[in-house]
Amino acid sequence: MNLNDTVAGIVAIDESVRLEALQLQAGLAKPPNALGRLETFGVQLAAIAGACPPPLPDPARIVVVGGDHGVVDQGVTRWPAALSGVLAGTVVQGVAGVSVLAASAGVQVRMLDAGLAAEVPGVPAEVIRRGSGDFTVGAALGADEVIAALELGIRQAELAFDEGVRCLATGEVGIGNTTAAAALIASFTGASAEVVAGRGADSPPEMVAVKASVIARGLALHRPDAADPLGVLAAFGGVEQAVLAGLVLGAARLRIPVLLDGVTGVAAGLAAVALAPAASGYLIAAHAGAEPGIAVGLQVLGLKPVLDLDLALGEGTGAALAIPILRGAAAVMSEMATLESLLG
Repeated sequence: MNLNDTVAGIVAIDESVRLEALQLQAGLAKPPNALGRLETFGVQLAAIAGACPPPLPDPARIVVVGGDHGVVDQGVTRWPAALSGVLAGTVVQGVAGVSVLAASAGVQVRMLDAGLAAEVPGVPAEVIRRGSGDFTVGAALGADEVIAALELGIRQAELAFDEGVRCLATGEVGIGNTTAAAALIASFTGASAEVVAGRGADSPPEMVAVKASVIARGLALHRPDAADPLGVLAAFGGVEQAVLAGLVLGAARLRIPVLLDGVTGVAAGLAAVALAPAASGYLIAAHAGAEPGIAVGLQVLGLKPVLDLDLALGEGTGAALAIPILRGAAAVMSEMATLESLLG
């Protein structure tokens, strides 16, 4: 489905079912709020699905999108850009961090090269562009490339749904992607470059300062308008952020939950909500993460993360760990005894 039709098809989560789910929670065999935020997630899952109790968010799939970034030429990372392809290969081989954690949790992982600088043998590819442009000297993506990337993400959501998947999550690999994501978060939230710039892949403090300066230069050049999300994605977006924003939109139209993982996932979520505000109800923050832009973006989105484990790897690792908690939240509502059944 194309972008316009997808956005038009997104409806708000079901408020009547949310109220029904709250009543169900109140009748379970436990003190009120005894399961804490697990109850909150269960209610949200019901409202997303339009069914109480909610179906299990299973099978679940993490879509890992690869992309390279021209802004690495500005010295924002200590890692070579060629490492992006190597990391994408480890995901396919099943030995990446996300692969190992997802396997332990019974979560699917799909790797997709949408914007790596060079082809990686064995990595499935639907390439929008071989690496984004340097946003300090011009737009990172063309307007047509943004639309193509968003629609690729929408197709990934539709494909997953057709294959029976009932929960999606964002994942990514790509050297320099935390810089692009931080610039996007600054654009959508109004936060300063200094606030959103983080260590990324273990950058020293002096490199973080360079990153903040680079983001500030990009913001000054493009003067982004949060009311123009397509323009913001063109100015700063890596291909993967745009694809994952499309994944969020596709999931919302299909009424399935989507977990935002890491700073790239948060940037994608902000872009998706800017395009379709009703998509916000389908979002779940997988984890707090070490990047400062995550907290900034989640505050604007009104999301509280499932986990806070000081994760900084990206890839979708936090989502792999959070999905079993969502399964538990749904299972409680379907299988736990009620006070009425116990007391007659």
